[in-house]
Amino acid sequence: MKCKKCGCIKEITKGDELRRTKKRVEKEITIVDDEKKVATLPTASVKCPACENQTAYWWLRQLRAADESEVRFFRCTACGKTWREYD
Repeated sequence: MKCKKCGCIKEITKGDELRRTKKRVEKEITIVDDEKKVATLPTASVKCPACENQTAYWWLRQLRAADESEVRFFRCTACGKTWREYD
């Protein structure tokens, strides 16, 4: 193995290979393909206009130009109705 910056050369042995693989940590990835299986959005205490449930998921979306504020959307955790917050 040769360093591209300083030119230092080091021989790699099988022991070095084993030590490098032991240090490697695999990260677990969760793929969410169905919103009803895994709730990934944050929740807020907001009254649903349809069923009057007090908890809803929320997220922000930029709908217009970048110089305008984002719009907050809510989705009821009970009935699934989606609505937006007006300023």
